Amino acid sequence: QVQLAESGGGLVQAGGSLRVSCAASGRPFSIYTMGWFRQALGKEREFVASISQNGATTNYADSIKGRFTISRDNAKNTMYLQMNNLRPEDTAVYYCAAQLYLGPTTAIRTYNYWGQGTQVTVSS
Repeated sequence: QVQLAESGGGLVQAGGSLRVSCAASGRPFSIYTMGWFRQALGKEREFVASISQNGATTNYADSIKGRFTISRDNAKNTMYLQMNNLRPEDTAVYYCAAQLYLGPTTAIRTYNYWGQGTQVTVSS
């Protein structure tokens, strides 16, 4: 199995930028499709972005397309989410997740391992 740990969350003003990271340990990181999800207070967890094992294929939710960029560095066992032009509605706990078996990358049920999350708060 793989252990995931997010970092880099914090408080930022609207229009600002933040980069969150997901560090993996355990099984080789490169075998997993990776994803970012978020959950705002009182709402369901939702898909943000995903990236294939070698980083060649990415997928984004419409709500963040053009503002967020997902990337990974398999040599460092780390995935990133660069968030630009942040909005108050981006406020949420951001989770990284690993998918061992290929499946729809937007579906929570297809991810096998999850981190504990990191809080991102965007003030207006």
